[in-house]
Amino acid sequence: VPDRNYKLEIETLHTASRFQVERVTQRFPDGHCFTREVVRHRGAVVIVPVLDDGRICMIRNYRVAVDCELLELPAGTLEIGEPPIETARRELIEETGFRARQFTPLLEFYMSPGILDERMFAFVATGLSAGAPAREEGEQIENQLVSTAELDQLLVEGKIQDSKSLSAILYYLHVALKKPC
Repeated sequence: VPDRNYKLEIETLHTASRFQVERVTQRFPDGHCFTREVVRHRGAVVIVPVLDDGRICMIRNYRVAVDCELLELPAGTLEIGEPPIETARRELIEETGFRARQFTPLLEFYMSPGILDERMFAFVATGLSAGAPAREEGEQIENQLVSTAELDQLLVEGKIQDSKSLSAILYYLHVALKKPC
């Protein structure tokens, strides 16, 4: 267990609509200090939408931060005070058009805890029915339905580069479905 005998000093450097950046200094009784910049994020969800035939609805999504299109699972940021399951319902409809009868919690994880406190809540969505998506302005998203065999091949070929999707897919395939690695 790490020594918790320190004092934190926090300075807000930047506030944006979905996150803020802080300079966090740990001051220890012996005089040592460690300073890091940390991104604070209210959390997000990622959804594994499973159709009745077992295929998974992924999305092709242009990401301006990396200036390319990525193959991802649908996901989105929690609104203030919104429970993760409600975010999952909202984001599934917004991004894919699918509505789900059931959402089952899959796992929770931190995206990049060295610099970011964003906690991801992963859900499996089943009992899907198709509908029109309600994508936000500027979103360039296209649904792509893939079988678990195709998903395995995409993983082997390195075609899925989004960490939240990798985490949720690998957990779904090898823990929830108990497929051998």
